[in-house]
Amino acid sequence: MAERLLQSFKRVAGLCHPDCVKANNEIEDYDASQSAALVAVNLISSARLVLKLDTEFTEYSAQFLMDNAGKEEVPGEMDQERCQVTTENCLRYLAENVWTKKEHGQGEMDRQGCQLTVKDCLELAFKKGLPRREHWAHLGCTFKAPPYACQIPRVPMKGEVIEAKTYDEGFKLLEHQPVAAKLHLFSPQIVLVGEGIYDGPASGGRITRYVGLRDVLIASVEEFEGDTVAVVKICYKKKTSFIKVSLTRMFLSIPKNGDDSQAIEPTGLLIYQLNKSA
Repeated sequence: MAERLLQSFKRVAGLCHPDCVKANNEIEDYDASQSAALVAVNLISSARLVLKLDTEFTEYSAQFLMDNAGKEEVPGEMDQERCQVTTENCLRYLAENVWTKKEHGQGEMDRQGCQLTVKDCLELAFKKGLPRREHWAHLGCTFKAPPYACQIPRVPMKGEVIEAKTYDEGFKLLEHQPVAAKLHLFSPQIVLVGEGIYDGPASGGRITRYVGLRDVLIASVEEFEGDTVAVVKICYKKKTSFIKVSLTRMFLSIPKNGDDSQAIEPTGLLIYQLNKSA
């Protein structure tokens, strides 16, 4: 039964219930927990490929981290009879969570909680392992994971979380694998960067708006057009891309009209919060 369930997951990978699609289309561009989960699984996938633990780049489930990170584990949950993969339990789950029409947002009630960080996600992955992406619900799925999902096989993960404090510490880790960081985003500069260098806020009185900090993955550091840049993987406006970020540009932001949220002390565009995984 469990093997047939995994096969069915592969057949419907990427597909979703219309209610779930509608709910996700209405979600704003940025979800901090989703972003952290995406960076964590990308970091793990990249590290495992570099260390030759996987023979090819293997995608692991970010939604598994969304469903489980930051939550208290229920003692004995894995041993409950209702957690077994049976036809009866599958039908019960469908009847209670999929076939029954729910009010908008009801499926999200159990997901509300603290905002996840990359560190939270990595620590859970190291403790519990990760299922492959095609064996779990898609990222942003609004349906509660079935209790028998604990029977879905997970790949064991080993590693430790290392948080670098300086660029030098970050560069040393980057010699071995990609690393996680946070990036200061300014609009419309982040959208208009294209193949050029993203160097933060506009100068000369041009329009710029501070968007906030976003989790990103640093793939490498290189020289480009006379500047030292980090090649960064980022998901913005629900689109994933690689951009070149200046490592030499410094900036500051002064609060306007008493809005302290826009105040930023002199800093670089990237803030390292680097992680090592395997």
